[in-house]
Amino acid sequence: MALPSRFGIRLISPFFVPHRCDSILASKAAQAILRKDIKDVEHVPPLVPGSEIPASYRYIYPDFLALPDIKKRNKLAEKLNRMDMLRRRSVMEIPEFYPGSVLAVTTSDPNAPNKTSRFVGICICRGGNQLLSFMILRNVIDGLGCEIKYDLYNPTIRKIEVLKLERRLDEQLFYLRDAPPEHSTFPFDMEATPHPEGLAVPLNETVVHLNPFPWKTRWELYGFRGFTYDFLPSRKVVRKAKVLAPLEWERFDLMKKYRVQIPLEDQEEMFKDILVHNCGTFEKKRRRR
Repeated sequence: MALPSRFGIRLISPFFVPHRCDSILASKAAQAILRKDIKDVEHVPPLVPGSEIPASYRYIYPDFLALPDIKKRNKLAEKLNRMDMLRRRSVMEIPEFYPGSVLAVTTSDPNAPNKTSRFVGICICRGGNQLLSFMILRNVIDGLGCEIKYDLYNPTIRKIEVLKLERRLDEQLFYLRDAPPEHSTFPFDMEATPHPEGLAVPLNETVVHLNPFPWKTRWELYGFRGFTYDFLPSRKVVRKAKVLAPLEWERFDLMKKYRVQIPLEDQEEMFKDILVHNCGTFEKKRRRR
């Protein structure tokens, strides 16, 4: 039986994906988890005061958030999508990871000798919403850069492993295409580095030195912090960067931020399902012991 095209594994050609915006009210509690070590998991601050949902869910499960555009919201469809996502998670574990983490994905492949295929690479992008959530992995194999886009809820995915859990300075690492290959080269027999439970995700502040021109894209125009280069920008490049840069007053425009973000009350409703699912999974593991 043929699978829908949205479940396919396909090579990625476009390079920019709109990133999710943090909620104004949830950012203080949620970002504190990423900045410091949390020694006691039970004392993680809640998403909203008086809620049972930890603020860390905003970063661990971004795929459960719906589209922020209120014109495209449908609560019944979102609820049905979350039910399908939880059914899939009950069969296959989707671990916590961020752009910059090294992952290994095992998929079903009818043309392979053992009917499975395994790819290892660094996550250069994580995007999409709910059932359309995806990730892009990159690796350099025999001097050739390879990128594969996986739908997180693709039924042909058998296993997702996190070999190295870390974050980078940017949410999108597409500029690794014009970086030296050692920044994107990972052996397929790479062993997993365990991450202590309850500690903050480490931030890799490595600044990549890009190759000389020509580049795939004019990366210097988009405000990335994770790379550097040798040449000095011309006046034309500086003018173009100012045009592409957001206006100064936009960071004070609360209504504009509100329109592109999901209210905390809606976030709490979306994360309640995953909280109940996690409690049920923990209880099943405890009974098995």
